[in-house]
Amino acid sequence: QLAVQVTPLLIGALVTMAGGAVVALALGAARRRQAALAEYCQMRGYRLEPANEAVTEAMRAHPGRLAGFARVDPNLGEAACAELERALGELGLRGLFLHPWEETFRISAPLVDPVVEVARAHGVPVIVAAGYPWLSEGLQVGELARRFPDVAFVATNGGQINVSGLGQTDVELALAANPNLSVQTAGVYREDFLEHVVARFGAGRLLYASAYPLLEPRLEILRARWAHFDEATRASVLGGNASVLL
Repeated sequence: QLAVQVTPLLIGALVTMAGGAVVALALGAARRRQAALAEYCQMRGYRLEPANEAVTEAMRAHPGRLAGFARVDPNLGEAACAELERALGELGLRGLFLHPWEETFRISAPLVDPVVEVARAHGVPVIVAAGYPWLSEGLQVGELARRFPDVAFVATNGGQINVSGLGQTDVELALAANPNLSVQTAGVYREDFLEHVVARFGAGRLLYASAYPLLEPRLEILRARWAHFDEATRASVLGGNASVLL
C-alpha cells in the first residue's frame, strides 16, 4: 500500500491505493506553495485470480466453517466477468466482493452491472466495501441495489465510515428504498444506529462482521453484544442472518 502526501497546497491530502502505485508529478512552486498531480496507476502484474484461489484453498481446508467470496475488478470488463464465472463455478466460491476504493470505481457506475449480472445468474449475494467518499457512499450503494432488486447486497461498515455520523441518514434512506440491502456492524461506533436499523427495518437487515485484520474482532463482537437486542435478534445478527444469506 503506497501513500503520497502533498503539502502545503493540499494540506492533509492523503492518497492511498492498494495493489497499485501512485505517481506524483511536481508541477512547480510559487509563493512558497507547491502543487502536484497524483495519478493512480494499476501495476501490470495486478491480478485478483491468485487471491481468489487462495480463498478457495482456505475454504476447502475448513469445510463448513468458511464461505469464500470472489473479488473482481469491474474496470476489466469481460475479463472480470470471466474470472467471476470461474470463481463461482470451478472454484466454488459463494458470493461476490467489490471494493470500489481499492479498485477505483463508483459502485453506482454502469460498469459494475455486468459483474452483478453474473452474480445474479448464480444466485449469490454481493458484499460492497461501503462508505468510501465519492465511490461507495450509502446512496450510491442503494442505487446499485435498486437496479438489481433480486440480488442480495450487504454494505460493510454500516454503509458509512464518516465518523461525524452524517452518512447514517443516507444509509437509512438506502435501506428504506431497497429491501434487498443489508448492512454489517463492523466499525459502527454507535450502538444506537445498529439498534435503529433493527427497530425500523428488522433484525434480518443487520449482520455481524469483524473486518479482521483491519479491526479488532474482540471489540467488534461487542458492538452486537452491547446493543439492546433480545436474544433472538442477537443470535440472528451474530450468525443467523449470514446463514440465510448463503
